[in-house]
Amino acid sequence: VQLQASGGGLVQAGGSLRLSCVASDRTFSRYSMGWFRQAPGKDREFVASITWSGASTYYADSVKGRFTISRDNAKNTVYLQMISLKPEDTAVYYCARSNSAGITLRLYDYAYWGQGTQVTVSS
Repeated sequence: VQLQASGGGLVQAGGSLRLSCVASDRTFSRYSMGWFRQAPGKDREFVASITWSGASTYYADSVKGRFTISRDNAKNTVYLQMISLKPEDTAVYYCARSNSAGITLRLYDYAYWGQGTQVTVSS
Protein backbone atom coordinates (compact mmCIF):
# COMPACT_ATOMS: atom_id res chain seq x y z
CA VAL A 1 0.00 0.00 0.00
CA GLN A 2 1.40 3.37 -1.01
CA LEU A 3 0.03 6.74 -0.01
CA GLN A 4 1.02 9.87 -1.89
CA ALA A 5 0.26 13.17 -0.18
CA SER A 6 0.35 16.52 -1.92
CA GLY A 7 -0.96 20.06 -1.68
CA GLY A 8 1.25 21.54 0.97
CA GLY A 9 2.93 24.90 0.63
CA LEU A 10 3.55 28.32 2.08
CA VAL A 11 0.52 30.42 2.97
CA GLN A 12 -0.15 33.50 5.03
CA ALA A 13 -2.11 33.32 8.25
CA GLY A 14 -5.81 33.26 7.49
CA GLY A 15 -5.24 31.52 4.20
CA SER A 16 -6.37 28.13 2.94
CA LEU A 17 -4.89 24.94 1.55
CA ARG A 18 -6.29 21.62 0.44
CA LEU A 19 -4.22 18.50 0.96
CA SER A 20 -4.80 15.35 -1.07
CA CYS A 21 -3.67 11.80 -0.49
CA VAL A 22 -3.98 9.11 -3.14
CA ALA A 23 -3.81 5.46 -2.15
CA SER A 24 -2.54 2.72 -4.42
CA ASP A 25 -4.47 -0.23 -3.01
CA ARG A 26 -7.83 -1.54 -4.15
CA THR A 27 -9.04 -1.97 -0.57
CA PHE A 28 -8.96 1.77 0.14
CA SER A 29 -12.74 2.00 0.57
CA ARG A 30 -12.77 -0.59 3.37
CA TYR A 31 -10.68 1.37 5.84
CA SER A 32 -10.80 4.61 7.73
CA MET A 33 -8.22 7.24 6.91
CA GLY A 34 -6.51 9.86 8.98
CA TRP A 35 -4.38 12.95 8.82
CA PHE A 36 -1.63 13.62 11.33
CA ARG A 37 0.97 16.35 11.61
CA GLN A 38 4.38 16.81 13.11
CA ALA A 39 5.96 20.15 13.90
CA PRO A 40 9.72 20.49 14.45
CA GLY A 41 10.74 19.14 17.83
CA LYS A 42 7.28 17.82 18.58
CA ASP A 43 5.58 14.44 18.49
CA ARG A 44 3.33 13.46 15.64
CA GLU A 45 -0.24 14.37 16.53
CA PHE A 46 -3.68 13.42 15.34
CA VAL A 47 -5.54 15.93 13.17
CA ALA A 48 -8.59 14.24 11.66
CA SER A 49 -10.10 10.86 10.84
CA ILE A 50 -12.85 9.66 8.53
CA THR A 51 -14.65 6.32 8.39
CA TRP A 52 -14.56 4.00 5.41
CA SER A 53 -17.79 5.42 3.98
CA GLY A 54 -17.13 9.04 4.85
CA ALA A 55 -20.26 9.14 7.00
CA SER A 56 -18.40 10.00 10.19
CA THR A 57 -15.48 12.27 10.90
CA TYR A 58 -13.55 13.33 13.98
CA TYR A 59 -11.19 16.23 14.59
CA ALA A 60 -8.61 17.38 17.06
CA ASP A 61 -9.89 20.30 19.10
CA SER A 62 -7.16 22.52 17.70
CA VAL A 63 -8.51 22.25 14.14
CA LYS A 64 -12.23 21.75 14.72
CA GLY A 65 -14.26 24.22 12.71
CA ARG A 66 -11.32 25.08 10.44
CA PHE A 67 -10.33 21.77 8.86
CA THR A 68 -12.55 19.35 6.95
CA ILE A 69 -11.62 15.78 6.08
CA SER A 70 -13.38 14.08 3.19
CA ARG A 71 -12.83 11.19 0.82
CA ASP A 72 -13.68 10.02 -2.67
CA ASN A 73 -13.56 6.23 -2.74
CA ALA A 74 -13.93 6.15 -6.51
CA LYS A 75 -10.65 8.04 -6.74
CA ASN A 76 -8.91 6.34 -3.80
CA THR A 77 -8.33 9.80 -2.40
CA VAL A 78 -8.70 11.49 0.97
CA TYR A 79 -8.63 15.25 1.37
CA LEU A 80 -7.97 17.75 4.12
CA GLN A 81 -9.41 21.18 3.47
CA MET A 82 -7.79 23.74 5.76
CA ILE A 83 -9.08 27.28 6.20
CA SER A 84 -8.24 30.11 8.60
CA LEU A 85 -4.74 28.74 8.90
CA LYS A 86 -2.59 29.83 11.83
CA PRO A 87 1.19 29.85 12.28
CA GLU A 88 0.79 27.04 14.81
CA ASP A 89 -0.58 24.83 12.02
CA THR A 90 2.91 24.77 10.50
CA ALA A 91 4.02 21.15 10.29
CA VAL A 92 4.60 18.21 8.00
CA TYR A 93 1.21 16.65 7.34
CA TYR A 94 0.88 12.90 6.91
CA CYS A 95 -2.01 10.85 5.62
CA ALA A 96 -2.45 7.34 6.93
CA ARG A 97 -4.64 4.28 6.44
CA SER A 98 -5.93 2.56 9.52
CA ASN A 99 -6.43 -1.12 10.22
CA SER A 100 -10.18 -0.72 10.69
CA ALA A 101 -13.26 0.85 9.19
CA GLY A 102 -14.04 3.11 12.15
CA ILE A 103 -12.69 6.30 13.63
CA THR A 104 -9.40 5.99 15.47
CA LEU A 105 -7.07 8.64 16.88
CA ARG A 106 -4.18 6.39 17.83
CA LEU A 107 -1.02 6.35 15.74
CA TYR A 108 -0.51 2.62 16.21
CA ASP A 109 -3.90 1.90 14.65
CA TYR A 110 -2.58 3.18 11.35
CA ALA A 111 -0.60 0.67 9.35
CA TYR A 112 0.34 2.68 6.30
CA TRP A 113 1.71 6.21 6.04
CA GLY A 114 2.34 8.67 3.26
CA GLN A 115 5.59 10.56 2.88
CA GLY A 116 4.29 13.83 4.29
CA THR A 117 3.73 17.26 2.81
CA GLN A 118 5.02 20.48 4.35
CA VAL A 119 2.56 23.18 5.37
CA THR A 120 4.05 26.50 6.42
CA VAL A 121 1.88 29.32 7.68
CA SER A 122 3.52 32.72 7.96
CA SER A 123 2.33 35.37 10.38
